Amino acid sequence: MEIREIVRRAVEFDDPPRLPFWQHWNHKLPWVPDDVCNIWEMDRSEAGWFFDNPVMDDWGCGWSTTELGNIGQVVKYPLENWSDLDGFRPPKPRNPFYYERLPPLLDAADDRYVALTAHSLLFSRLHKLRGFTRTLEDFYLEPERVHKALDMILDFKLEQCAEIHRRFPGRIDALFVTDDWGTQNGTFVGKNILDEFFVPRYRKIFDAIHGYGWHVILHCCGRVNLFVPTFLELGVDILNMQQSQSYGLVDFGEQYRGKVCFLATVDIQTTLPRGIEQEVREEARQIVRHWSTPKGGMIAFDYGDWKALGVKPEIVGAMFDEFLRLKNYWQNGGEAT
Repeated sequence: MEIREIVRRAVEFDDPPRLPFWQHWNHKLPWVPDDVCNIWEMDRSEAGWFFDNPVMDDWGCGWSTTELGNIGQVVKYPLENWSDLDGFRPPKPRNPFYYERLPPLLDAADDRYVALTAHSLLFSRLHKLRGFTRTLEDFYLEPERVHKALDMILDFKLEQCAEIHRRFPGRIDALFVTDDWGTQNGTFVGKNILDEFFVPRYRKIFDAIHGYGWHVILHCCGRVNLFVPTFLELGVDILNMQQSQSYGLVDFGEQYRGKVCFLATVDIQTTLPRGIEQEVREEARQIVRHWSTPKGGMIAFDYGDWKALGVKPEIVGAMFDEFLRLKNYWQNGGEAT
């Protein structure tokens, strides 16, 4: 069975022969299966941000990074003043620059499952353009302008998806998109804001992604339990969950396993940074036990930027070693190998 079929079966609850593994593109452990080819090229900007020169992206957002060289954060907002909205022009989503590096990367995928990452879906791009606090206020004070800005972002994303499909038909298995919605205790806004401003637009994007034959992978940090039923109703196929302790690991898994595939790791904010091997292994076992099913529904995930989290390489190795021991957990009647 080719590797991409193993991943597909896990996503679609179609009896995969083992647990699939997603390693980070710049941090691979040679003894761990490498089932997913994750390509980040859609975030490269002509202005130089993300890989080359963290100053400004093609949306006009100014970036600052730490000495660790991580992604960083926006410090300059092109729509800080709403008066600039009418004259604002987003990047051209069909610009060949964004796609010219993809062919050799797709060729290198071989028979692996291909996930193309395009960060900053709707909410994340909106607050990068406007500023986080102003964005939260705008839902109540400037709803018409928020709708206009979101429509602009939506049009960009839809055209971007169409161009990917036009250039690379049959080469992509999933689109990985990101919108962080939560603190450690709950969502930034109420469900009414999600429903009014985002649900109709998410539906259009996710329907387009499915129409091209791809899975929808949504990364969403924080305790977003309130929003998860809506994400599932909208058709999210894979939820990238990195803070298992924040959700309530056991109860959360028992509520949603079998309804969506989890792209899961041991908690990146608590368990992994503490660096206690026994705790890491126990949490890995709980995740497999409570988040996956005999039919599939889980992919073991590598966050990747362990230096930024203060996580030791040997702790990462312990996590993956435990996931490897559990790769046939259900086939073995709920036992590790």
